[in-house]
Amino acid sequence: MRFSIVIPVYNVRDYLEACFRSVIAQGGDDYEIILVDDGSTDGESGALCDRLASQAPDRTIVIHKPNGGLGDARNVGLERARGEYVLFVDSDDYLLPGLLDALREKLAATDADIIDFGFVVDHGGTIRERHFGEMTAFGTFALAEHPEALLVLPAAWRRLYRRSLFLDNAIRYPSRVWYEDIRTTPKLFAKARSITALDAPYYGYMVREGSITRNANAARNVEILEAFDDLRDWFSNEELWDPYRDEFTRLAVDHILLAASVRVLKTDPAHPLLKEFQSYMDSHFPHYMDCPYLSELPQQHKLILKLLRGGHFKTIRALFALKDSIAK
Repeated sequence: MRFSIVIPVYNVRDYLEACFRSVIAQGGDDYEIILVDDGSTDGESGALCDRLASQAPDRTIVIHKPNGGLGDARNVGLERARGEYVLFVDSDDYLLPGLLDALREKLAATDADIIDFGFVVDHGGTIRERHFGEMTAFGTFALAEHPEALLVLPAAWRRLYRRSLFLDNAIRYPSRVWYEDIRTTPKLFAKARSITALDAPYYGYMVREGSITRNANAARNVEILEAFDDLRDWFSNEELWDPYRDEFTRLAVDHILLAASVRVLKTDPAHPLLKEFQSYMDSHFPHYMDCPYLSELPQQHKLILKLLRGGHFKTIRALFALKDSIAK
């Protein structure tokens, strides 16, 4: 078996069939589909998994399990998988035509451990963004050759992985947490013998209510600090923290300040987490403003960073409110 396509499922009855169809439409006979019903409670998603599997019984496995969160569902699928490579597809998303063919061709040319690819952002059937593979210019490489690869969006769904990277290095997705991808993808990059990328979008990312980036539960954003503690511990144990300190500093700016802080202040500009984020940066990345990667920030991000450092949270919230009103 060449590919195992793991699809975690939780209360996605309105999206799952389209997701499944996009996988079946890839063609070929060298892949399996693993639907992991993570304790769905909508009364339909679990049964839908079984109905879809009956339409392709030779290549589809269904696992029904108690709810353990996205990371746990991926891990269960990973353990059951038989493929040399694993691809994770969120069940409210879909694959674009030709992905598996492109992966087969790239593997024949490179035998890479990880293959990155681009994606489109789908707002209810309207494609508003197209993201191409940022790492295509690197060719086929190891992380030490292009450490800036750590700065690419860490989403699990935008790349193919050799399954042994997980199994041989005891790397798994954490369960019941936010930010499971940033805790995991950098570790896989560090262990990969070779990484490469496709130069086109092959994944459809659906924007819908309820995702982490749209979730109003501001307090859970504290988990981004736990994610960076996890990364620091793991990379330090591997004696790799210092070699990638600049990259992790930029990641911290991006994910703690420019992402998590903004999500929190858009909900509550007086939330105590905002000061906690700044305190964490000052104590764990005391020289973060000297990071050479900050010069590459877009001008609007530099402005937001300056306002964050000055504690002008209400101003930032007003700017985003204005931006959102214009977008409408």
